[in-house]
Formats: sequence, structure tokens, C-alpha cells
Amino acid sequence: MTNRTSDEGRSDDPTDRSVAPRSTHPGGREADSPPIRTDGGESPEDREAESTDAETTPDDVDTEDKISEEEAQQMLEGIDRKRTVTGWAAIITSIIAISFSVFQMWLAARGFDFSATLPLVGEVSLGSLQLLQVNSVHVAFALILAFILFPATTGHGAFATRLGRVVPSLASNLGEDHLVTRAADGVRRVVRWLAVDPERERVTPLDVLFMVLAAATAMYMVMEWSEIQQLRIFGLEAGRSVATYLGPLGILAEAISAFGIPLADVSYPFFLGIVGVFLVLEATRRSLGFYLTLIVASFIVYARFGYIISPSTPLIGVLSIPQGTWPNIIQNLWYNTENGVFGIPVTVSVQFIYIFILFGAFLEMSGAGQWFIDLAYAATGTRKGGPAKASILASGFMGTISGSSIANTVTTGAFTIPLMKRSGYRAEFAGAVEASASSGGQILPPVMGAAAFLMIEFIGVPFSDIIIAAAIPAIVFFFGVWVMVHLEATRANIGGLDRSEVVDLRHHLTRGWFYLIPIALLLYYLLVERLTVARSAWFTLIAIMALLAVVAAYTERTRIPLIGGIVTLFVAQVGAYATTGVGLLDAITGGSGEALGITAALLAAAGELGIIAIFVSLGVMLVRPALESTLVEFDDAVDEASDNIASALSRPSLSDVNAFRYVTFIGKSMDSGARTSTEVVVAVAAAGIIPGVVSATGLGPNLTALIKAVAGGSIVLLLLFTAIASIILGMGMPTTVTYIILVSLLGPAIAQSSDIPLLAAHLFILYFGVIADITPPVAVAAYAASGIARSDPFQTGVQAFSLSLNKAVVPFAFALTPGILLLRGRGEAARTVTFADLADVGFSIPEIVIPVTGVFIGVIALGATVIGYFYSRVSRAERALFAFAAFLLMAPMLLLNAAFDLGGALGLVGTVPNTVTVDLAMRAVGGAIFGALALKNRREAEQGRRETPAGAPEPTD
Repeated sequence: MTNRTSDEGRSDDPTDRSVAPRSTHPGGREADSPPIRTDGGESPEDREAESTDAETTPDDVDTEDKISEEEAQQMLEGIDRKRTVTGWAAIITSIIAISFSVFQMWLAARGFDFSATLPLVGEVSLGSLQLLQVNSVHVAFALILAFILFPATTGHGAFATRLGRVVPSLASNLGEDHLVTRAADGVRRVVRWLAVDPERERVTPLDVLFMVLAAATAMYMVMEWSEIQQLRIFGLEAGRSVATYLGPLGILAEAISAFGIPLADVSYPFFLGIVGVFLVLEATRRSLGFYLTLIVASFIVYARFGYIISPSTPLIGVLSIPQGTWPNIIQNLWYNTENGVFGIPVTVSVQFIYIFILFGAFLEMSGAGQWFIDLAYAATGTRKGGPAKASILASGFMGTISGSSIANTVTTGAFTIPLMKRSGYRAEFAGAVEASASSGGQILPPVMGAAAFLMIEFIGVPFSDIIIAAAIPAIVFFFGVWVMVHLEATRANIGGLDRSEVVDLRHHLTRGWFYLIPIALLLYYLLVERLTVARSAWFTLIAIMALLAVVAAYTERTRIPLIGGIVTLFVAQVGAYATTGVGLLDAITGGSGEALGITAALLAAAGELGIIAIFVSLGVMLVRPALESTLVEFDDAVDEASDNIASALSRPSLSDVNAFRYVTFIGKSMDSGARTSTEVVVAVAAAGIIPGVVSATGLGPNLTALIKAVAGGSIVLLLLFTAIASIILGMGMPTTVTYIILVSLLGPAIAQSSDIPLLAAHLFILYFGVIADITPPVAVAAYAASGIARSDPFQTGVQAFSLSLNKAVVPFAFALTPGILLLRGRGEAARTVTFADLADVGFSIPEIVIPVTGVFIGVIALGATVIGYFYSRVSRAERALFAFAAFLLMAPMLLLNAAFDLGGALGLVGTVPNTVTVDLAMRAVGGAIFGALALKNRREAEQGRRETPAGAPEPTD
């Protein structure tokens, strides 16, 4: 491995010859200079002073740069603005979070019917819920957790700071003992006690009030369903008044009315709807920031006062809407499953998003995250520029576990970024690689991000089709980043890690191969069995729990009773179904039914194999409490939770009991999944208001007409508008929210103005929403990476965007050439290709094989453009030609449409010749240019006409 820590201080431009070529020092750095620090912000004088320290070693630098897992978690909580609650608050939070997960797991397993048959008890039924009721409980759980996890204010904001100056100013002008000063100080103390949490560790009375109100909204939905059905006919004003509904507590409403606020006579469902919308906005402000809250609130105000806009007003006249009333608006926003808070986005969260987040939480807590990181380093860590390549693979693996760009960046980057810096990558480049690769998790099948699940409802296609369509572009993206880090490693003479620093690949796979089973099962259920997304996720979740239980109980001493017990119970279950028609437990307690055939009995028992494995494994672990698992290594958070619970129970030895650790793993996974889901649920609840307003006010068709008029019939302009809007709107906001808003506002315009397949249009919006996470000036993922890399945040963001440039070009490519998404046809007629389509060489070769090949070659050309290096350095003119070749190879129809749009505006050309022949011809030209440039560059490198890194080895991959 190399001993250089960085090539920081050298120009990024390889054409800059102001720095001498590197020597052939064995460590890979200049022979006459020591390692260069990469913690950023140092002056040249500081660096010169440090250059006299001959004792500095790479390991010292690595230790200094590396951050602990606890620091990474604190950084993530700082970015997320979360509290760190302790004591009873932490226990209550975990109980609520686990209850949330139990509720969602029941929905995934049994649907909306809350009834079950218990042994010796019989059938127990709590009734069944309607979709609106389920959605309201789902959102209420998220709101309660949001008010616990996120403080209302820390007292350090701009508004709070200004208020904080009032008392000191009064004391200065009137004196500290003045009545006004003392009264103001008393008010300040009360406000601080009610709402301010400067250390992010105290749940305030205001939070408790909001939690109670959030629970009240769900209770009303569940308990008063018959009244809600009547309100749908007669309107919210027909509901019981607040004073009447509250009964004895109605005196409080009467008291408030005495102060001139007519609360007592207001319809209770109307009041509760207002409170619910307000709570969603407040939770959004706390967890996602003021920007999104302002946008959503603006749409609510527009729904009420948009009628003021005159239809005759130039340009914006199309935004005029009919006059609405507050009761009608609240009814559409709160008591509706088609639009508003409980509309399609929340329905998708209930059915798909939460269970997949839970899937990721179980994988993470099982220790799969670290295992995947180690796997990536074992596979690529010793290659040229290995740490950066391993970072790309690790981030891709982690994308299967978490769809959050920031979470991926912080958790994976805490390990990968220091290693990249130590191997020789600049601090900005190391942070950019991690941020760029981590942002790709939301577009990487099979899990992808939450926005991908929304497509199921918005487009009406199976999730399996979305996975198939997203596969090639996702691979292209990660391949493009891989190419760039390889070229950078070759340019800067960066080697890989020493073999002793990475685990043995074969041994690593032997120890943790079982982590791959859940992902393989998920793909099997989705693509082969074609089960629904919810059922696929549920079966996979059970598989994870069963798999970890078996692995935790498995040793050389227990394998026979463990496997024997599972087989015995399974055979007994099959026999019970074959003879009595019910399971073994029901048969023992006297239940009976119609006997099943052997095949049906096997299938019925197979569906319960996971449960059997869990209970047998737990039995083995309980019989052998001192059992030490030799394979499973739970996440550190599970071990910490085990120690804390055992200490709280005054039984520290419990943390060493395998069964106790396994149960803790289940609970911690459910707890973590609920906490992670909180922001997502709040986001989709708030964002659902926007399409609700668009639909309820009739704004949609007018907005579509306006966008089409501005674009002037140009598909290029329409796509550019969408891309720019996605990036701007997505800055600092979750991709899910960006997707919901833009699909509501721009989706219809794209579908009606072109023959772009609807799936391609939605993926186009998703891609640019993801890019927003790494686009300055609000590149949240890049800024998180810069905190770990100790680099300049803005430059890290610029570098991350450059590395992800192919992610900005590929959407244009697949929007105009659907074959890249494995789609056949245009517009509404587009469909996912079949084996028959692939066998049709007249279609597959010109519309799939050649475009996909062109995209892969194009990202190589784009890599040479961004890095400025291929076999040797690339001049500025050649970089421009590489960029031109990349566009011709990747998105020739984009250039052609742009040229004809410009020519048409000038009256020089007619319509675009949108034919496969033209597309292939332009790709051929791009390939020829790329080939000529590559040959020329290699020949110059071989002839030594352009400097290459001294002592650089030949590329190995």
C-alpha cells in the first residue's frame, strides 16, 4: 500500500505542470517531503511547521482522521436535529416505537382485520379498520415520535435569539428590579420551561400537549367512524360541537370562548382537522426544516385565497381557482384517502415503505452493515485506488439497507473516508466519493428509496417492473463513479491497502454468507413468485428473524438438536395439516378442519417454517443460556441495548445470554425502524397536502397548460425545467417529498407533451431529486461527508456533483431511449420487455444492446472529462471532445432534439427525425471520436510525450 496521506495542495487540473512529477519513492509520495495533512483549514505556514516532524506516520494520520461510531452517530443526530432522550423518556419512546412497528407488522401479516385465534382461548377480535383509520393511526404514531425526537426549539434560532434579547434590553434600560423587566423575565422562564430544549435532551410540556392532540386525532378516527361517514355527506359543520363532544371537559372550551375565541360552538371534527393539519406542519418544521413547511403552508393558503387571482391576469391567470371555504378545505385535507394528509403517499407508506424500512433496520441490527463493508474491502481494497472502490461497493450494499443518502454517508463514511485519505486521495475527493456513492442507494434495486414505492400507486405498475427498469441505470451510475476513482487513482499514483489490512474474502463469505439470503429471497418473491410488495417484504422479514435465530443458536454442540427439532416440528406440522386441516397447535387444543392433500399440507407448513425455526432456536438458546454464537455478530447498538436493559434490571449477566441478546435484537430493530420511519411518514403526510390542493382546486389542468406553453412544445426544455426544478426543490428536502411535489406539478405535463413512457418520466424526476443531495449550495450528503473528511464543504459538494455527472446525463438518455430501461414502446403503450422481446434481435440489438453499450462507454468518456486523465493527462481541448463523445454515446437524441429546437426557433429546420437509424448513427460517431481520442492518448502515454505518474503500475482492473 502507499504511505502518502494525500495529494492535497496540488492542482486538480492534470494540465497544471507547476508541480514536478512524483518520484519512485517506495511509499508512493515525493521522496523529499513528509506526508501532507488533510484536515483542511490549515495555512501553508502550518504545513511547513509540521513538515519538520519526522515522526509522523500514516497510522498516526489515520488515527487522527478516523471518527468513532459514536461520533458518527452524534454527527447524524446533529444533522437530523434529533434529541438524545434518557431515563423514562427513552423507555417510553422505545415502547411507542416498538408499538408502531408491531402495528405495521400486523398490517403486513394479517391486513386490516385485528382478530386472531389463540390456543385455549379461541377467537379474539378487536374489529377491523378502514383505510382512513389505518392511515390516521400510522400518521399519529409518527407525529408522537416526531414530537419526542425533535425539539420545538433549542433557543438558538434567529427568531429565538431576537426574543432572547428582550429581557437584557429591558434590564439595561429600566433596571433589573423594574416591574416590567421582572414580568418579562417571568414570561421568559415560563416559555423556556414550556418549549425550549437547548441541549436536545428534555421532552417539554409543549411536546406532551402535541403528543396528546396527535393521539386524539387518531382516537376520533377509530372511535367515531359512523359520524365521519355522515360528515362526508353533510360536511364538517354538521358534526358535534367541541363542548358537546368533550362532555365534562367541555367547560374548558367554554372558558376559552369567554375570552372571545368561539371554540365551544365549533364543530369538533372541524377543530380536530385544523389541529391535525397544524400538527403535521409543526412536525415537518421540526424534522425537515422551515423550507418545506413554508411550501406546504403556502399551498393551504392558496387553496383558500387563490380565487383572488383574476383569470384575466397575464400569465398567472391560469392559477385562478374557485373560492373555497375552510371546512371544505379541511375535509379534503384531513378526512380523505384520495388526497391530502392521508392520501396516496401515506397509503403507500402504510403498505410498502414502512415494512421495507423495517427490513433495512433488521439487516442493519443483525450486523449486515459492517459485514457488507468488510466484504467490499475484501473484494477491492487491495486494488489500485482500492479504498475508494470499496467505498462505492459498500455504499451500494448499504443502499439495500437504508434509502437515506445522509445516513449512508455518515455510517459508511466513518470507516471509508479515513482509509481513502490515508491511501492518497484528497480530502475533498474522498468525501465526494462517499457522498456520491451513498446517494445512489435510493436508485439501486431491489429496495431503492421510499419514492420508488410511491411509483407503484402513481403509475399503477408492479414493483418488479420498477426494479427491472431501474437496474441498468443504477449499475451505470456506480460503474461511472468507479471509472472516475480509478482514473484518479491512476493519475495520482494511488495504490490499495495491504493484504494484511483486509479480511480474507473466502473466509469472510464463509462466516457471513447468510446475510445474502434475505436479499436473494426478496428478489425471488418479487421477480419470480411475483408476490405483492408488502407480502414479499413480510416473508423476507420473517426469514431474517428466523435466519438470525438459527445462526445465533447454531454451534457444533447444538446443531443436531437444533436442526432435528426444526425438522421434527415441520414434519409434525405437515402431518397436522394433512390429517386435521389445521396446524399442530390448533390440533392439540381441539381445533379441526378439512384435511389437506400432501402438497397443500407441505405448502401450508412451509409458510410457517420461519416461525418454527424461531421458536426451536429460542428453545435451544434457553436450554443453553451460556451458549456463545460463533457466527452472528449483532450491531454494536444491540450489544449496547442489551447491556443497558440488563443493568436496568440489575442482572448484568443477562447481556451474555444469547436468547436475551436475540430478543433485544428484535426489539432494537423494531425500535430503530420506527425512528427511521418517523421522518419519512411526516414527509409524505406533509407532501400529500400539495397534490391534495392541486386536485381539490382544479389547478392541475391549468398548471399543465401553463408548463406546456412555457416549454413551447420542446421536450428538451420540458425535461430541463423538470431537472432544474427537481434540484432546486430537492435541496435540503427528502427525495420522497421532491418526487411527490414534482410528480403532482410536472408529471402530467411530461406525459401529455411527449411520448416518453410514464415510468421513464417518473424515474427521471427521481434521479434529479437524488442529485439534489449532492448539489451545492445545499448538498446535505456532501456536507455530511466533509465533516468526516475535514474538508471544505462547498468544494466537496462540487466534487461530488462532478463524480455524479453521469447521474445527470443518464436520465435524459433513458427518457429519450426507453430501451435503456428495458421498456418497449412509447407513451402509454410502453411495457417491460419479455424474453420474446429480447429474442427479437431486430428490436433488442438496436434499441437495447447498442444504447446500453453506448451508455457504458459514454460514462468512461465522461470520466476522462471530469478527471482529466485517461492513459495520460488529457488536454482541455481533448476533455471537450471526450465530453462531446460522451453525450453522443449516452444521449444522442438529446443533442438532436436540442439542435432541432434551436433550428426550429430560427426557422431553419423542421421536425426531429426520431428514428432508430439516426440514433445509431450518432452513437457510432460518438464511439469513433472516443476511440480516436483513447488511442491517441494511449500512444502519447507510451511514447512519453505526456507525463504519467512516476512509478505508476499498469492498471489492474
